Amino acid sequence: MGKGTPSKGKKNKASSHKTCRRCGKHSYNRRKKFCASCGFGKSSKLRQPSWRNRHNPSNGTKSFYR
Repeated sequence: MGKGTPSKGKKNKASSHKTCRRCGKHSYNRRKKFCASCGFGKSSKLRQPSWRNRHNPSNGTKSFYR
């Protein structure tokens, strides 16, 4: 089999992600053995993106109208 259309059709058989045991989201990568959402399998602590640390909870509340 070549590298064209017939071989590309075999890519839809198996799913690469399954439900994570820790967060319950469908983000656990079977091949890499870690969750993309919470970081389960890679670290014991929850994964925290950098944009999450900069987020201010008062942003978007329109406090200037009050």
